[in-house]
Amino acid sequence: MKIVDFVRPELVIADLASSDKNHVIKELAGHLAAAAGGVDCDALTRVLLERERLASTAIGEGVAIPHGKLDSVGKLMACVGRAPCGVNFDSMDQRPTYLFFVLVAPENSTGVHLKALARISRLFRDSDFRSRLLAAPDASSMFQVIADEDAKY
Repeated sequence: MKIVDFVRPELVIADLASSDKNHVIKELAGHLAAAAGGVDCDALTRVLLERERLASTAIGEGVAIPHGKLDSVGKLMACVGRAPCGVNFDSMDQRPTYLFFVLVAPENSTGVHLKALARISRLFRDSDFRSRLLAAPDASSMFQVIADEDAKY
């Protein structure tokens, strides 16, 4: 599974405007819903926030992977965002979160959803990869960092 199969360049945000957890999720959900067409932003936001209430999706090292399932999504989709100043996202390591990878899948896609989460998690464990994403000057460069790293595997 390749990340570039479900992330497109226009689904990368280099400078998130939001500065708190709920607004970051709403901003990313809005961006993803607008690009998807036919996906209700409020429904997507609700699904992501409900998942977040179970346990934070901030995995530490400045990374969060908010995710959920929604009937109106026809296929696996994702949006990547960067908050240069960091956001309190209730991370396991109690440090700010800078990189966000929102993943949304159709309700009936358990296998592909879990494979995607595993792939994303593995990629973001690499400190060099995280550093290159944080240093990228713009969204296009961030996408290229993801595509280059994705091509290695």
